[in-house]
Amino acid sequence: MKGKSQQNGREKDVGEWVRLCSLKEAPEDNHVMEAEIRGVPICLAQVEGRFAALDNICPHRQGPLGAGWIEGGAVLCPWHAWAFDVQTGLAAAPAKGKVEVYPVKVEAEEVWLEMPVDETA
Repeated sequence: MKGKSQQNGREKDVGEWVRLCSLKEAPEDNHVMEAEIRGVPICLAQVEGRFAALDNICPHRQGPLGAGWIEGGAVLCPWHAWAFDVQTGLAAAPAKGKVEVYPVKVEAEEVWLEMPVDETA
């Protein structure tokens, strides 16, 4: 059963925290990497010392964001350089698009990601 929590003054569904990788496996500062949790492709980025996790598939041409790079605090797609804000998932103008952003935490030298709970499982 899903729970609820408050985020930015709005109620949201609470997911399940799942281990993504160890800190040693995580990308260095201002770098990205590709990962997968339960069949969901993830782009893990470290931007100015903070981790961010986004959907790994660019909505433009399905490029792998985790194979891209960091520029100006955004993840850039390696195929056509679409830039995505790591906090909101929004593409920078003039591009129009958005990728899912997942909550991330570091505990006990491991990186954890909050995944939505699948109510059909």
